[in-house]
Amino acid sequence: MKLSGRDANRYFAKPDPRRTGLLIYGQDAMRVALKRQEVIAALVGPQGEEEMRLTRIPASDLRSDPAQLLDALKSQGFFPGPRVAFVEEAGDGLAPTIKTALSEWQEGDAQLVVTAKQLNARSALRKLFEAHPNAYAIGIYDDPPSREDIEAELQKHRLTADNDAMTDLTNLSRMLDPGDFRQTIEKLSLYKFSDPSPVTGEDILACAPTSTEAALDDVLNIVAEARTTEIGPIMRKLESQGVQPVGLCIGATRHFRTLHTAACDPGGPSSGISRMRPPVFGPRRDRMVRQASKWGVYRLEQALTILTDTDLQLRSTQKAPTMALMERALIRLAMLGSR
Repeated sequence: MKLSGRDANRYFAKPDPRRTGLLIYGQDAMRVALKRQEVIAALVGPQGEEEMRLTRIPASDLRSDPAQLLDALKSQGFFPGPRVAFVEEAGDGLAPTIKTALSEWQEGDAQLVVTAKQLNARSALRKLFEAHPNAYAIGIYDDPPSREDIEAELQKHRLTADNDAMTDLTNLSRMLDPGDFRQTIEKLSLYKFSDPSPVTGEDILACAPTSTEAALDDVLNIVAEARTTEIGPIMRKLESQGVQPVGLCIGATRHFRTLHTAACDPGGPSSGISRMRPPVFGPRRDRMVRQASKWGVYRLEQALTILTDTDLQLRSTQKAPTMALMERALIRLAMLGSR
């Protein structure tokens, strides 16, 4: 039988141990692995592998010794409880071997879990599970998790989130790989340990994977908020950390281009920032909304012109100190923002 959508997610969370088997296939190996881990953990429990109730069989081993699959299904261990025989990265070439195992399965045998790469509708392996009356086939696609999926993941870690935080998490899930997103939720659960309050945008910002732009945020905010006297000291700090003038110029251009895009949005800066990809989270989002509102479209266009000219100077053959050129440009920007 074929499962999809909510039915598939419910089965992953609470699989039926009386089923013969389950095929999980998809193009993204990480997404398939995460679902496979979830369903096996739900079947055998946290101690299943230690109690030898989980048998792993690589597809390459099964090709050389087909009998080991049936042995894994039928063998009884020392510890009571549900058992799983897991075949990893199977292909259509193993369909006859798996068909034999499914046909000889009886209640009380281990449940068969098979993972595979993307399978088309003509796949022999996929047809085998879809046509079986007591087995399931579930395709995993590259769609980002739904709000319901994210809420379920939060519930597993005993977390709740306010509406703004849920929007941030939804945007983050579309930006990150599934494994990175799950790790972010796990970090949130540790970050909120003993704190029963809902997850906020600030919490997500603290736990989300950092980017190369994060190290430049301080100086960019100083410039955008026209705090001219603070530019010199932070430039010395960045220079000591090895930040290059061209990289700083690129980061500043990206920041002011984001502000310009937000300021040009028909719905206003707040609406414009909400549309950004990658998304902007929590307090940083509010700060950028204020900056875009303060600067306005005209001054932001002037700022982008200054940065473009500076970038050309930095990449030219001129002999002036490049960090000094960049610092002068940032001071000009801060003075422009103070008008």
